[in-house]
Amino acid sequence: MGRIDDLADRYVEDWAELNPTGATYVGIAGHDDKTDDLSPEGFEAQAELTRRTINELDVVEPEHESEQVAKDAMLERLGLELATYDAGHSKSAISVITSGLHGLRGVFDVMATEGDEAVANIAARLNSFAGAVEQYKTTLREEVEAGRVSARAQLLAVAEQCDAWTDPTRDDFFHGLVRRLDASGALATELERGATAATAATVGFGTFLREELAPRGREKEAAGLERYELASQYFLGAKVDLQETYLWGFDELARLEREMDVCAVAIGGSGTSVPEAVATLDADPARNIPGKEAFRDWMQALADKAISELNGTHFDIEPPARKIECCLTPTSDGGIYYTGPSEDFSRPGRMWWAVPEGITEFSTWREVTTVYHEGVPGHHLQVSQTLLRADLLNRWQRLLCWCSGHGEGWALYAERLMDDLGYLEDPGDRLGMLDGQALRAARVIVDIGMHLELEIPRDNPFGFHPGERWTPELGWEFLRAHTRMSDEVLRFEWKRYLGWPGQAPSYKVGERIWLQAREETKQRKGADFDLKTFHRDALNLGSLGLDPLRKALGRL
Repeated sequence: MGRIDDLADRYVEDWAELNPTGATYVGIAGHDDKTDDLSPEGFEAQAELTRRTINELDVVEPEHESEQVAKDAMLERLGLELATYDAGHSKSAISVITSGLHGLRGVFDVMATEGDEAVANIAARLNSFAGAVEQYKTTLREEVEAGRVSARAQLLAVAEQCDAWTDPTRDDFFHGLVRRLDASGALATELERGATAATAATVGFGTFLREELAPRGREKEAAGLERYELASQYFLGAKVDLQETYLWGFDELARLEREMDVCAVAIGGSGTSVPEAVATLDADPARNIPGKEAFRDWMQALADKAISELNGTHFDIEPPARKIECCLTPTSDGGIYYTGPSEDFSRPGRMWWAVPEGITEFSTWREVTTVYHEGVPGHHLQVSQTLLRADLLNRWQRLLCWCSGHGEGWALYAERLMDDLGYLEDPGDRLGMLDGQALRAARVIVDIGMHLELEIPRDNPFGFHPGERWTPELGWEFLRAHTRMSDEVLRFEWKRYLGWPGQAPSYKVGERIWLQAREETKQRKGADFDLKTFHRDALNLGSLGLDPLRKALGRL
């Protein structure tokens, strides 16, 4: 093991001490009974670890190619993390998908629940929850005094999430968690006490947002150019021309909608429009599943089938990575996401869906591509295979390195790959994939447009409000016109774009860069290019920013 690998391993140990909930998320054992320090001092301790590690990395020379990749990845990721902190965004940002509170609540979804030790860990975290929330309030008060505060609309939306999480007639998250555990005696008492305290703390945080922070929240949700440029680079791991990317989004969406028109004809015959094809699919009993538990089982069967059929043909999937669990979250926020395995694979990779309130029937044609995105060959393959590459990647690369443009770009690339491999020959399933791709293209336009308050091109291919400036309201109108999602799901998506600038485009722009990198490799290797080998070699580099990815691929 070289010096960079030693430094990376030491960073992981120090990071886990400072981020015990993060350690649980990535599956590092030994921290499940602790809660993060969300005070200003806690945030600064993390920033200081990052600064120290960057300084040490700067003076270490890689001993071989894999260490060069690791050094490039660490400097790029840690450097942007520190830049985001120094710009004042890390502590102050609150949105419907990410905040200190979301981290505290969400970690319970991935904690072990079997056995006395696991239950005792949950009790310990429940009972320390309120203290962490108070620390977080102190940090947010300090930030608002410094002039750093999230948009009022996001603060109020998170307050509404607090209502849902704590309402006994809705999610009732903390007490619901305790009811699902097997405990008695003193441990049961501790659990109940912790659930009551955590519920009260969450209710109190919602009140704090409404009464204290929201009145001082920003009127505009637009991030502005300076913040957006940094956020875009952080989420992509690459610098892109935002104006060119914005205009490309219009062209890409128009291309996808032309393909959807062809699919509609295949579904309903000549002259069939996309809305008519969607109505046909939604009216087909064979494509609809009542009940979220039955739909979860359908997703599980499809995920297992993809793993079985792709292994040994298009990918070589190692045994621990051949297991994935499809799960329903105990909350109803509307998100679909993946969580990776624990370091020892005792906790498998999982695909999660927070089904929105009121949704009771599910269309399979919309979600076939989602299973491939979250499962194999998407996130599950990517994350699990990385975790298994101890022979090639250091512990930081396997556990902590994540770049949205790389990860989400790969998962979107994986959806298109499944189409190329013949898995979406059914025109309904293919329409679902194209609709998902169209959403990702639409949000390139909307995210960049809303946050930079750009002019809508006068010659845009949709005739949409030519010459006007983007607003959140126009963003909502555009999304509704160009996607087939339910309003409940789409509203969560729209809110998250507004509160998490730069993240939403990372899917489609990430896919674009993955495709460019593949084409560059194909041109360079000529007749020696092999797609399966390209996928293997690219994934063996681990997660890294997309600029470092292209450089590393260029050296292979």
